[in-house]
Amino acid sequence: MGWVNTLLYPAVLVAIFLVGQALGASPALAAVPALLALVVSLPLRVKQLWGETQPWISLGVVAPSSKDLFKALLRGLIKALLLLIFLLIGLLLTGQIQWQPALSPGLLLNGLVLGLGVGFAEELLFRGWLMGELEFRFAGKSGLALVVQALIFSLAHTRFNLPLASLLGLLGGLTLLGLALGLQRRADGGLIWGAVGLHGGLVGGWFVLNQGLIGQQEANPIGSLLAWLPLLLLLWVRRRWW
Repeated sequence: MGWVNTLLYPAVLVAIFLVGQALGASPALAAVPALLALVVSLPLRVKQLWGETQPWISLGVVAPSSKDLFKALLRGLIKALLLLIFLLIGLLLTGQIQWQPALSPGLLLNGLVLGLGVGFAEELLFRGWLMGELEFRFAGKSGLALVVQALIFSLAHTRFNLPLASLLGLLGGLTLLGLALGLQRRADGGLIWGAVGLHGGLVGGWFVLNQGLIGQQEANPIGSLLAWLPLLLLLWVRRRWW
């Protein structure tokens, strides 16, 4: 029942989300009850299954001090900014995009809310719960847990209606990102906030770029060589935490 339990938990969360959509809610609104169910149920699960008496610390949410939390968040945001700058320069130099500035305060606020919301929710689920759950199931084989969570993260975010080359590029890029996020948590002493900053910064930053600076691009840039290169560099820098 161990692995069945692990598989059923996210399946129930997805079912809650799908019920909300079936009732006519937008994806953002449908995600709210699923996120609430995650926040309420996750500490109970960690206590009962992992045997942890302080679940929010085990999940990397609670830091020893607010200073540690904000330092980790800032480190993640800085990495996201550098990755986006590298990507933006590459896209401009190769002529794949054109500079079309149309920023507004509302757009910046939407990007901030989107980045923090997606960053926290997904990092709590993937790097907080999933990576810890896999380490528990794999009896401490942390390297294996790191790779498997990255693969699951990639599969959960991939659009499978793409041409084969684009599909493989996207799967590879998302796997590299999943590895980078997992290593970011380890480098931050188990806190998820650096991963939240990195993940949320990329999501919110690309949203602002896409909607307000370069015109709307349909393709996800994470599947391109321009995204692979800095992600591989980041993995090399973080190699001591494998």
